[in-house]
Amino acid sequence: MNIIKQLLPIKSGFGGAKNHCRASLSSLFHSSPATTVEVHSPEQEVVIALGSNVGDRLNNFNKALKLINNSGIHITRHGCLYETAPAYVTEQPRFLNSAVRAATKLGPNELLGALKKIEKDMGRTAGVRYGPRPIDLDILFYGKYRVHSDILTVPHEKIWERPFVMAPLIDLLGSDVDNDTVACWHSSATNSAGLFKSWDNLGGESLMGKEELIRVLPIGKSFLHWAEKTYVMGILNLTPDSFSDGGKFQSVEAAVSQVRSMISEGADIVDIGAQSTRPMASRLSPQEELDRLIPVLEAVVDMPEMDGKFISVDTFYSQVASEAVRNGAHLVNDVSAGQLDPSMYKVVADLEVPYIGMHMRGDPCTMQSNENLQYGDVCKEVASELYSQIRDAELSGIPAWRIITDPGIGFAKRTEHNLDILMGLPNIRSEIAKRSLALSHAPMLIGPSRKKFLGEICSRPDATDRDPATIASVTAGVMGGANIVRVHNVRGNVDAVRLCDAMLKRRRSIV
Repeated sequence: MNIIKQLLPIKSGFGGAKNHCRASLSSLFHSSPATTVEVHSPEQEVVIALGSNVGDRLNNFNKALKLINNSGIHITRHGCLYETAPAYVTEQPRFLNSAVRAATKLGPNELLGALKKIEKDMGRTAGVRYGPRPIDLDILFYGKYRVHSDILTVPHEKIWERPFVMAPLIDLLGSDVDNDTVACWHSSATNSAGLFKSWDNLGGESLMGKEELIRVLPIGKSFLHWAEKTYVMGILNLTPDSFSDGGKFQSVEAAVSQVRSMISEGADIVDIGAQSTRPMASRLSPQEELDRLIPVLEAVVDMPEMDGKFISVDTFYSQVASEAVRNGAHLVNDVSAGQLDPSMYKVVADLEVPYIGMHMRGDPCTMQSNENLQYGDVCKEVASELYSQIRDAELSGIPAWRIITDPGIGFAKRTEHNLDILMGLPNIRSEIAKRSLALSHAPMLIGPSRKKFLGEICSRPDATDRDPATIASVTAGVMGGANIVRVHNVRGNVDAVRLCDAMLKRRRSIV
């Protein structure tokens, strides 16, 4: 078989990338006696689709990602996670679908062989085509090249007809084209305007939330459908010096009573913090934090009222995060987005739980310094800095589908900055989308509850008098795209988000 017929560069008509999509084959490939094609240098950027609908689908994904990374295929980006209706053979369980971008020196047939071995090792056997499977791994793109052989066709020929493939593929891109290889992928699309237009022609974002295609965030043994419902996170501070309720819930009995109250009022998540992050708060050691946290966490986990609810641990220490998850916490809420503990990303990646990364400059002692309060366009700068941090988290092994973003209202922000953020949540998403659509789609959390800027605006020096202003700020945030709200007063804010959700649902129905 002639090598040039087997592997040809994609012809580009997208974004002025025509010249970049032509590559010399002679420097990249050689032919073995069996006429296979091997790639030696440089690394090629590839896209691999994942699907599973047999057994523990999420565990299948987690295992597959590890095996991919251990097979000479370095994952660099993750799409969102989708729960989808089966296609072609419809009488089978629902699928989880996603996709990853990766770098590899494996040739196309070597790559295919590595993926088929992973499928086999995970229990996939020959069966009905398009039928049930524990894991399905397909090569969507291989560098800038088209591959045509008896066993492999790339780009994958069915990309353009499958929303469950196109959606996570689009997630792997930014609205800005970041390199020549991506430009070539766009040029391969059925529409001359590129992948984005092909996705729009298939239905695009209008398909989201329907039975066939739902973005989900895995948490515990459940999935959050955050686009359909705003989740309320109730705050439980175990500290003596928190700005709003310091010292109220230090005993296990008082903490349990407060959790029971928040759950009865409609909280979906309880966020437990044993370290104050108010301005100028003194820092506890990880062990001191654990000594406060674990007795309460153990008691809360055993509460029958927590069935179907989730527990978040508010910490910037990886040791505390690890112990909390081991004792029943479902997600990690890190106000520093990994900046105060270099081990945090790797630890959370291994824990396989959702990770909330919040924007903050400095630490609680320095965040309100003049230096850390200097912004030009606050939404643009917060988006850029937060993206850099959650991108590092993703590169450390936390998939985009387990990341929640928080713009950090009240942290290294003046009053005007907090107002700009509340009004500018769509701008923050669009700035992140320039570099990663997956991370721009991540659930967004806001935490304006009882913050100082509300007191300044409303002349309420006592934090407990700021609940009406909190409800107003939560309403503005949810209408601007926030998916999770972190609050002290659960009852009033549950009503606010229910009204917001009803208005948003009504808006979608008439568009």
